[in-house]
Amino acid sequence: MKEDIFNRSLDMHREKKGKLSVECRAGIESMEDLSLVYTPGVAEPCRAIERDPEELWNVTIKNNLVAVITDGSAVLGLGDIGPAASMPVMEGKSCLFKRFAGIDSIPIAVSTKDVDEFVNVVSKIAISFGGINLEDISAPRCFEIERKLQERLDIPVFHDDQHGTAVIALAAYKNALRLTGRRLEDSTLVINGAGAAGSSIARYFLSAGVKNIIMCDINGALCDGYPDGLNPAQAELSKVTNPERRRGALSEVIKGADAFLGVSRPGLLTGEMVRSMAPSPVVFAMANPTPEIFPDEALAAGAAVVATGRSDFPNQVNNCLGFPGIFRGALDVRARRINEEMKLAASAALASLVSEDELSKEYIIPSALDERVVPAVAKAVAEAARRTGAARL
Repeated sequence: MKEDIFNRSLDMHREKKGKLSVECRAGIESMEDLSLVYTPGVAEPCRAIERDPEELWNVTIKNNLVAVITDGSAVLGLGDIGPAASMPVMEGKSCLFKRFAGIDSIPIAVSTKDVDEFVNVVSKIAISFGGINLEDISAPRCFEIERKLQERLDIPVFHDDQHGTAVIALAAYKNALRLTGRRLEDSTLVINGAGAAGSSIARYFLSAGVKNIIMCDINGALCDGYPDGLNPAQAELSKVTNPERRRGALSEVIKGADAFLGVSRPGLLTGEMVRSMAPSPVVFAMANPTPEIFPDEALAAGAAVVATGRSDFPNQVNNCLGFPGIFRGALDVRARRINEEMKLAASAALASLVSEDELSKEYIIPSALDERVVPAVAKAVAEAARRTGAARL
């Protein structure tokens, strides 16, 4: 079935020769239309922008346009396949922006792995856009790229692999804890995978109130005495996680934990590890396309609720639940950035869409096709932007 999907997708891409097109909002059926759309009439909106740069938001596509930008260094589960091979994914992301939030976007692949060169390229083209969605850039470069762009630009810069996943995972985690009778601040969470997504999820969960997070990568828990030494990003993360300074492999530090969240590799969590966790544990196995453990095995080992990144299992932690509504809300108020309060508001809005009556082990997060998601998230994000001073409007 999986191979069939791959082949059908390739056939579809070849038939359509790409998934995007550009449409003209203004009709051009007469010479008068032509004069309004182009010369001589177009000179007046140009002069309006020259007089007041804010008019750019009012008279051009900037108010509803996002750039989806990558260097192709960490694409889906494919890894460093390069900027050219990343383009179908970037086009796909643009399709999702349009389908779910009515946002226009342009896929852009940049042929450099030099941080400063990448930042310079994006900075120079940013005037055309209302927001920048960074995509599929490897860690730790992605952290520095995002930070430098946020410092330079006055529009939202959002690395979806980090923050989008974190926003949705927190919403699902809140509801999983609600289902199992736990509190956010009392839960012990083991996160496996200390790359861009795992690091961002850890910091975001800490800001939401989770106090006991143990970060692991291939060599075990991040802490003093880590076997190969910590890189700068890991060292900073280790200062704010693992308060009990536990050491050892995943199989050791997961004992007694309330929850597991994986953004790592297939098959790294076993049924035996799940059985060693606290009673009725929460398991988020989000490696794609093959999770750290399949739901049936985790449930058989005693997990109370399981989430994955796949659409063919219940509780899919799907980025479609986050970035369309987050950018919709940010664009609607012409936000200068997407701050922590806006992200937390998005998570809360998303979690609240699952009522007490609906909440179950197979339903802790809405479907990506739930039409309530984007309006609810966008409204919450816009309100938080206004409340925190990030909004222009």
